[in-house]
Amino acid sequence: MGAVTLPCHRQRPYFRRFRKSTALVKSTKVLSLSLATIAVVAVLTGAVTSQAPRKMTLQERFTPRKGAAAEGPVQFFSMPGGKSAVNNNTPTRAREALTGFDNLTNGYFEQGPDFDTITEDNVEPLRSFNDGRFIFEEVETAEDGLGPTYNAQSCSACHQNVVTGGASQIAEHRTGHTFNGQFFESAGGSLIQSRATFPDIVEHVLPEDSTRTFRMSTSTVGEGYAECVSDSTLLAIRDAQPPDMQGTAPEVAVLEGDGSPGVGRFGWKCQHRSLLSFASDAYLNEMGITSPLFPDENTSQGQFVGFGTAYDPLPEPEDDGIDAQAFVNFMRSTKAPPRGPITPDAYFGEKKFNQIGCNICHVSSIVTAAAGTPINGGAFIVPDTLGSRTIHPYSDFLLHDIGTGDGIPIEPTPEFAATASQIRTAPLWGFRTRNRLMHDGLSFTADESIQRHAGQAANARDAFNALGDFQKTQIFDFLNSL
Repeated sequence: MGAVTLPCHRQRPYFRRFRKSTALVKSTKVLSLSLATIAVVAVLTGAVTSQAPRKMTLQERFTPRKGAAAEGPVQFFSMPGGKSAVNNNTPTRAREALTGFDNLTNGYFEQGPDFDTITEDNVEPLRSFNDGRFIFEEVETAEDGLGPTYNAQSCSACHQNVVTGGASQIAEHRTGHTFNGQFFESAGGSLIQSRATFPDIVEHVLPEDSTRTFRMSTSTVGEGYAECVSDSTLLAIRDAQPPDMQGTAPEVAVLEGDGSPGVGRFGWKCQHRSLLSFASDAYLNEMGITSPLFPDENTSQGQFVGFGTAYDPLPEPEDDGIDAQAFVNFMRSTKAPPRGPITPDAYFGEKKFNQIGCNICHVSSIVTAAAGTPINGGAFIVPDTLGSRTIHPYSDFLLHDIGTGDGIPIEPTPEFAATASQIRTAPLWGFRTRNRLMHDGLSFTADESIQRHAGQAANARDAFNALGDFQKTQIFDFLNSL
């Protein structure tokens, strides 16, 4: 299946956003944040010439302009069949990633002042983990730029379970229609925003849009580690998989980078490689707030409702980039989901899980790139707190066709039609905290989820069904320890 190429806060009238940005000079993250800021400016403004540069179309912005960089050597990952040790890297050279459901930093950003003492008046968005968490949980209003169409009023409205950033029961709604094998988005895009600031612009599903699906909110806990897995490692995982189970590693645009794409890993379609692109996308599409990487307001089913209309009083972008960066700093600072008690049955359940081939896609261990490695098109340098860390996501972060594809491709173009049937391998870390499973949340038990595995996962499903009840129960015990 190989790699494919993806074509492709608020400027509210208050002053803390600009005043508090001086916290950057206090941070040990100045280099990475500065690089990201410079890259954003370069992408959005273009070279200074005697004539103003032509504004890039949305399609052009999402079209990578050159091939993805390797981002350093391949790191260790666990894979059956003796293909685990790569380039003599061993997990003993890496340190375990920090884990915990405790709302404490992994060390990327300092913990900061006591969370309960932070208010809208004294928060410094880029100062600390707790400041970032405050911004992540902050409820937006129309005065902040919310809407005009939107799904939620804060990041934590969709990403909070046990701790801030966790997966939740919230799903987004996507629709469109397929004609002669090609997918066409709904009039305002495949995402149907479920809420609006005015009653006459609430979006609805059109009768002709018969391709319809839900996509569950994913967990953002530990995603800073996932971001620091090098593209070369994900490609090596793909190449180590049997041909009939080999995943797809889509190359997607990194909007804040130097123009080079990266291997996508965030979102159910692996549509983003960087957390800043991912967060800025969600800020617009889930909350309706524009920012430097996504400066154009959404429509309401094709009707323009942005600044200049009665629906949107604020000019674009509504966020100057500070809040989007605060979301990213928070996510990069979260610990990975911890394991629950590993009983003897859970231990032997994992052995059986591996024996029947589940770990070909649900990869148990991956080592992140070394500290100092440039990623995200050079916009971010892997820090020591996230580099050379062993994580246990139980995912390959690749796309697969297991018969549950939602019918919507990465991009609505003929060359990406095949991705309509593909979905990212769901990371199983934190599995025990979820009760709505699979990408659409329509499976409610582990067994129901396994029975939906077809296509590239059919052999593993059949091997599971051939087990005795006791061995199946051990696998369930293992899953419930994650």
